[in-house]
Parts: sequence; C-alpha cells; structure tokens
Amino acid sequence: MGDDRPITRGYVLHPDIRTDPDRHAPEPALEEAVSLAVALPDLEVVGSEIVPLNKVHPGMLFGSGKIEELKARIKAANAGLVLIDGPVSPVQQRNLEKALDAKLLDRTGLILEIFSDRARTREGVLQVEMAALSYQRTRLVRAWTHLERQRGGLGFVGGPGETQIEADRRAIDDQLNRLRKQLAKVVKTRSLHRAARAKVPFPIVALVGYTNAGKSTLFNRLTGAQVMAKDMLFATLDPTMRKVELETGDEVILSDTVGFISDLPTQLVAAFRATLEEVLEADVIVHVRDISHPETENQRAQVMAILSDLGVTGDTPMIEVWNKIDLMPPEEAAALQARAARDPDLFVTSAVTGQGLSPMLQRVSERLSAPKTTEELFLPYTEGRKRAWLHEEAVVDDERPGDAGYQLTVTWTDRQKARFEKL
Repeated sequence: MGDDRPITRGYVLHPDIRTDPDRHAPEPALEEAVSLAVALPDLEVVGSEIVPLNKVHPGMLFGSGKIEELKARIKAANAGLVLIDGPVSPVQQRNLEKALDAKLLDRTGLILEIFSDRARTREGVLQVEMAALSYQRTRLVRAWTHLERQRGGLGFVGGPGETQIEADRRAIDDQLNRLRKQLAKVVKTRSLHRAARAKVPFPIVALVGYTNAGKSTLFNRLTGAQVMAKDMLFATLDPTMRKVELETGDEVILSDTVGFISDLPTQLVAAFRATLEEVLEADVIVHVRDISHPETENQRAQVMAILSDLGVTGDTPMIEVWNKIDLMPPEEAAALQARAARDPDLFVTSAVTGQGLSPMLQRVSERLSAPKTTEELFLPYTEGRKRAWLHEEAVVDDERPGDAGYQLTVTWTDRQKARFEKL
C-alpha cells in the first residue's frame, strides 16, 4: 500500500472475561489477535497481553487499578494505538482513549482496517466502505483509520455537540445511500459476467477455510498464480479465480476466498457475502484446515457455521483437506494419515511440499462427475426464469414448444435438480 504511511506502534490486549459463556482459550485468542494486527502493513506490534477480568466495567471495560497498570506498560512500549480483541462500546472507547492516552481500535475496527487494505475489486472496496460507515455511524469519534482518509474524511471529532453529531449522521446516511446505488450497479454487471461464464460451463471448485489455513499457498501451487500468500491473516480478500486443468484432463475454475474468522461481527459477514458468492455457486467445496493449529476443531466449527449462514447446503459435495501436515510430529502425522484413509473425502496434505495433492485432485474430479439422469419436463411459458436457468446450466438436450409451454428433455445431476426445484 506504499511506504508513505507512518508506522504506528500498537499494543494488543485480549480481555479474558471469566463469566463470558462464549469465552475462547485466551492464549490462542491473543495469538490470533496479534496475527490480525500484524496483517496491517503500517502497524508494528510492540506488546501484547491477556487481561483477566471477572466482569466487564460498563464505562471503562477494565477496572481503574488495571487501567493504571496498562497505561504504564503502554507508555513504556511507546505505543500510540491500543487494539482490544473484542467489542468496545463508543462510551468505553472514548473513556479508555482518555485514560490510556492512546488511540483505540476494537476487533471490528481492526478487521475493517484489514478488509480496507486488502479489497481489490470495485465491489470489495464498496462493501468495505459501507461496513466501515455503518460502524462509524455508531461511534462518531475520530478513529485511527485510513478509511477516513480514503473517503476524504467526514470530520468525525471527539464529543461534538448534538447538532454536529446529527450532521455527521446525515452525511454518513447520504454516503451510504450513494454507495448502495453504486453497489447495485456493480452487482448487476457482475451477474452479467457470471451469466457469460455460465455459457462456458467449467465447474467451480471453491477453496474455503479459516484464515491462515494455507488456502492461498495451495491455490498458488495448483495454479502457478502469485496470489499474495504471506503468513498472515486475511491475506486474500476478493476471490481470485483461475482456470486449472486437473490431472484427469478436466478443466475447472478454482476460486480462492477470504479466510473465515471467529466472532466476525454479523454486519461484516453480510458485507462480505459478495466476496463469498462464488462459494454458493461452487460445484465442489474444498475446506482447507490447518491441522497443526491447537484450535483446529474450533476453527472447523466456525467455518461450517459461516457456510451454513451463507446458505451453503448439504447438496454441495465437500472435500476436507488437513493441511500443514509437514508441521506435525511424525507419529501424529501417521495417526492422521490412518484416520484420513478411512474417509474418501478426507485428505492429509502439505501445500508447501505438495504431499497428498494428487489424490485430493483425483477425488475433486470424481465428485465433479456426479451421476446424471435424463428426465422429461413441462414448463409453462410464464416460467421464463426457470427455462433460462436450465439453458445457463447447459442441461437441456431437447426443447419443443407446445400450446401452453415447453416440453423439455434434460440430463442433470441430483444437485442441479435440487437447485432447479428451489427456484
């Protein structure tokens, strides 16, 4: 993003709230928060710690004694920004910034910064701006954010009078309306591109997985493409698509998607639905897991929950890939291999060494060539959308117009039939 942005020194805090029913193991949670922070190019992490809390203090998040301790350590580290791995209310943010004498960003704000930094397509940029504006609307305090600079700034200032807040809100609402209109145009154009691609009926294979599971490294290995594959969270945001010829001779479109993450605020999941749209269209989903990560089971659950939220159903064939096997001790690696051998849709791989990729791709080919059946259909002339869909999917063998509609002969997979019935 250029070297003209000043480097900000950041201090990461993970509040470990003992009474929180959704509490995560604090050490891996802090490690993930630091990885998130490191993903910003203009941020240097100079310190991090877990802050044990029995309860949340409504106005300040932490108790006054704890704040004094933290302030001393943040000052000693010469940090100008405090990153809190969790939600912080606007009131808490204002009070903490004053008490700690530093700018503050909560988890949502940090993820927005990363999204802003990674968005490449016009649509990705618009989605980020909308999510950022909605987030800012609840705050109206000056945030540490280059989103504001990109937008030319809407003049958020700390504690303005009522009229200033109202003016800022109105400015944000106007901006949101403009962005929605632009987005509608972009989405319309993209659906035209997609319809054009449907005429070249290459199946889509979507790589999904928790962030940093090794999807981009795998994508690069399979396509030879240089997608940004640094060891950082959110290294990919907009889905990158490449045509790949499998060893079986099948041609597919491989799609690399943004990494999923725990506790992604719902408004951000909604904002990034577009980035994950290819997953809904996929013929096969390849779920890449970092099997060496201590939280790998929890990460799997998060990914499955987000896929379910997006509307991915059990109709879509899914292959699970246990990646980074090269980081596992030999005995554990052998045990994982033995488990995977019992499941035809489970593979142990290393995207770095190439281990296990051939059999995995062979299985992708098998799952793509799902058995097909030929059936007769009748469609009334009023069902134009269904007819167009059948032609887009290239399943129509024969079509005869009659008095009341079309008589069609179609050859399709069970999955295509199920999708047709949902239209």
